[in-house]
Amino acid sequence: MKYSKFLKIVVVFCIIISCSKESKIEKEIAAIPVKIGIERFDRVFADVTEENLASVKDKYPFFFPGENNDSIWIQKTKDTLQIEINQEVEKAFSDLSVEREQLESLLQHIKYYFPEATVPRVITITSNVNYQKKIILSDDLLIISLDTYLGAGHHFYGGIQAYLKDRFVRSQMLPDIATTYARQLVELPKDRTFLANMIYYGKELYLKDLFLPDFLDSEKMAYTESQFDWVKANEEEIWRYFIDRQLLYSTEADLSPRFLYPGPFSKFYLEEIDQESPDRVGQYIGWRIVSAYMKNNNVSLRQLLLTDAETIFSASKYKPAR
Repeated sequence: MKYSKFLKIVVVFCIIISCSKESKIEKEIAAIPVKIGIERFDRVFADVTEENLASVKDKYPFFFPGENNDSIWIQKTKDTLQIEINQEVEKAFSDLSVEREQLESLLQHIKYYFPEATVPRVITITSNVNYQKKIILSDDLLIISLDTYLGAGHHFYGGIQAYLKDRFVRSQMLPDIATTYARQLVELPKDRTFLANMIYYGKELYLKDLFLPDFLDSEKMAYTESQFDWVKANEEEIWRYFIDRQLLYSTEADLSPRFLYPGPFSKFYLEEIDQESPDRVGQYIGWRIVSAYMKNNNVSLRQLLLTDAETIFSASKYKPAR
């Protein structure tokens, strides 16, 4: 009984110390000066006329390829679909002050861990629902396609698979931006094993964890809460499946589409599981392995990013939650 009481005291003390450390870090992050404005090019383009087109092109030359005649841009502004997109985006995003504050916080966190990161010029656009390029980060430009965040049930997305359009929600904008930054920091794996690919996504999600401490874990993975609950509850079974079938060091090309890429569900080829499981369960396992590695080893964040998958896995002492 005395040992049990002592153990509880130690656990409580460790939690207090950990919370105090996290609070200190967050205070330091909040002190990092980051101020952004969000330029609404979506509104600017909606108001383009023959008279002001030249000045708009001067301010936003990267949106106007030289091979296109001015008449093409004027015609586009008069297109009925483009006009409807403008109206729907304005209806959904009349104000972006919350996103601006969230983005400033995200950039503060990124600069805390990577001081060399620059604060980008942030511009919103419409893209005819080009969901493969929802977020673009290039040459200190951060471009956000607002018409890909109108809500899963929006009629613009009628012909798109449910597992994709479920992520076309406003709350996913900041996690998508964090993903874009993380992917610029995490190197693609040098080998083709399933383990290496899981660890790649695990590093990405570990960075998102640091960058977005106030967001739900489900949002970081673009899951619903019920999907995240499922993958947490079934972590041990997922891991056992990977081990029993000797998948970790396999280079089979179908493993990434089955367990790492977006889809309607993960493909265990077990009828009772497939329809219940969310997609990308391998990413979650990779995240858990990377988190265990950082918890059980005294290494820096930059060391993590440079460390190979086999070393991370061996030193992680990962054990799936029961």
